[in-house]
Amino acid sequence: MTQSPPEIMWQGRFITALKSGRWEYVSRARAIRAAVILAIDDASNGRHILLVEQYRVPMGKNCIELPAGLIGDDGVAEGDMVAAARELEEETGYQARDWQEMGEFYSSPGMVSESFSLFLASGLTRVGPGGGVEGENITVHCVPLDDLKDFIALKRGEGCGIDVRVMALLLAGLLS
Repeated sequence: MTQSPPEIMWQGRFITALKSGRWEYVSRARAIRAAVILAIDDASNGRHILLVEQYRVPMGKNCIELPAGLIGDDGVAEGDMVAAARELEEETGYQARDWQEMGEFYSSPGMVSESFSLFLASGLTRVGPGGGVEGENITVHCVPLDDLKDFIALKRGEGCGIDVRVMALLLAGLLS
């Protein structure tokens, strides 16, 4: 299918609204991508997953998510894995001994061109408080994998939004 070149309708510091033919969509400005981290802790008391909770302006409420962040958003070039490690520590206060790149994914391809690289992080060690950088106010949740479904139901009941990537984890757990 031949597509007309995109026309920039509006551009901000981080977001660009584009139109191509009759399609309107958004993309990250300056070709910025994201790194998302599936951080699994094999603690002596069972396997846990690190989730973060933070207020999201577009939703107007807190959201439960996997730790994540933009790659090179401060104008400094960095590799995907370097960004993932930086974001994991900034947001959760953990470092990982082992990293595995799981591939590139798209969260809403009918509306957003943004892709993210997914990383599996294990061998976790807590090295700081987490909480993100100035203004993020992130709450870290270390959730036993066996309790993930109940935790998500509890947070949904409290009015939190749930990131689609967390739903994928629930489905994986139900199918295995």
